[in-house]
Amino acid sequence: MVLTELSRAIEARDPYTRGHSARVSAIAEVIARRLGWRNARLAALRLGGQLHDVGKLNLDGTLLRKPGPLDDQERIEVRRHPIAGARLIRPFASLRPALPYVLFHHERWDGEGYPSGRSREQIPPGARVLAVADAFDAMTSTRPYRAALPAEQAIAEVRDCAGSQFDPAVVRAFLAAWAEGDFAQIHRAA
Repeated sequence: MVLTELSRAIEARDPYTRGHSARVSAIAEVIARRLGWRNARLAALRLGGQLHDVGKLNLDGTLLRKPGPLDDQERIEVRRHPIAGARLIRPFASLRPALPYVLFHHERWDGEGYPSGRSREQIPPGARVLAVADAFDAMTSTRPYRAALPAEQAIAEVRDCAGSQFDPAVVRAFLAAWAEGDFAQIHRAA
């Protein structure tokens, strides 16, 4: 119940991201299954995927729908959403398994991400999976500041960012799943 209401609230604030959390969760699950994940680990990942952007509830709605590039102050504000999201869900015991996903999904393999600049294995494995799923869905979805990229272009971007933005093992699993058609149903629903 709480999860459903939080998902609705996120999407109501930013209509451009309607369905984003569900798609990210589904994409992440396909990747994780390729990596051998099962049961409770997949359940936590699904929860994290649904809640990864919950901190955006604390952002001004006009900022989320801004048609052009963000200025420096706006970028700082947006980069606070992982910490805000962690604060929002921490009081709910049933949502706590999602904390590492919510907090670390914008960290980068090379340490240039946020909010804490973690790198490589310092980033929880689930957050590394979610980072790829989130980036791919964001690139292939229309946003107020740009049109959706074709899937092939987004795939090339993910491939090119292996070892810098993304965990190379996660990228390999993503690319293998794409090549074998594992995302066909998810991508068509977008």
